Amino acid sequence: MRKPSILHAYKVFPPDLDGGIPSAIRTLCVSTNDQYDNSVLVARTRGAGRNFVSDDGINVDAVSSFGTLFSTPVAPTFPFRLLSRASHADLIIHHAPFPLNDVAIPFFGKTALIIYWHADVTSFPLLRKAVEPLMVRALARAGRIIISDQSILQSTDTLKPFADKCRVVPYGADLTYWASCDPAEVEAAEFLRQKFPRMILAVGRLVPYKGFEVLLHALKRLDAQVAIVGDGPLLPSLQQQAKELGVADRVTFRGRLAGHELKSHLYAARALAFPSVTTAEAFGIVQVEAMAAGLPIVNTNLPTAVPNVARNGREAITVAPNDPRALAEALAAILDDSTFAATLGAAGKARAMSEFSQSAYSGKIKSIYRELLEQGAQ
Repeated sequence: MRKPSILHAYKVFPPDLDGGIPSAIRTLCVSTNDQYDNSVLVARTRGAGRNFVSDDGINVDAVSSFGTLFSTPVAPTFPFRLLSRASHADLIIHHAPFPLNDVAIPFFGKTALIIYWHADVTSFPLLRKAVEPLMVRALARAGRIIISDQSILQSTDTLKPFADKCRVVPYGADLTYWASCDPAEVEAAEFLRQKFPRMILAVGRLVPYKGFEVLLHALKRLDAQVAIVGDGPLLPSLQQQAKELGVADRVTFRGRLAGHELKSHLYAARALAFPSVTTAEAFGIVQVEAMAAGLPIVNTNLPTAVPNVARNGREAITVAPNDPRALAEALAAILDDSTFAATLGAAGKARAMSEFSQSAYSGKIKSIYRELLEQGAQ
């Protein structure tokens, strides 16, 4: 029996770029491939198009791009490739935000459509205003809209007219992987711990909404070291800021790390700093990974899922965005009280295991797939 074919359409995918949304797409493809034939359509961050199979066995079609503008690939052939691929798929999943998907959607035939609303376009107000009509038209065309938390619906005016189509599905992670280390990872973590005994870890793309500038200002008030994992356009300015603040000798920019390297950092660190400053940060999958590793978290009180994943006083300390003093005080509370830190970490691990497993995530997603495909077959 032929598996239904699902095409995931988004702007980027590893190895060109890592991030929470590509990670979620990878999880969806791997965890549902027993019932569905998944493939991914993206653009290059820059360069000629190519087709390849990822390390996870995912078929990826990456169209050519001249570079990026407003964090969006300049890939003029993308909408045409999407239309061509859509005609052969049973279900299209538009991973939003990506305006080039919205451009093509009005020209789809009867192919079933899900919009996976990962986040709104908040960093570029003029772009947001220009593409909103296309976004609304795409939302009207969609059979279902997936969001990670009820707060996203409540805080996003564009989604509210389509509330009846929205389904809340919190992200999941491979908790078995993140909850334990092999001997080599343990050795690497111990080495890092000896070198950086009060290490604060931060993970994410080096882009404005992640709030790493706030973390560097907070570090001025702390007896600690910071390791920032990720790459992105702000690297030079963050390095310069660290020098100007006098903390460059206590900050390490680690770049992109493989999973086993990130895991060693999670087990070596004393806390995860998650200082995001805008609603472009809708969830924070790395919070779940850190919780699975038993790492306490300091996050920010955004009107998104962020403070609902790791909750204030339970698994995390939640502070106001853009407040270096509050961020420093929360991190110091964890660094200076090992009992308190252990309590937060243990609660985080328990919550990750009960609420954010990959199997629960894929099960809910499969149910939405079946619902929509069966509806279309009637």
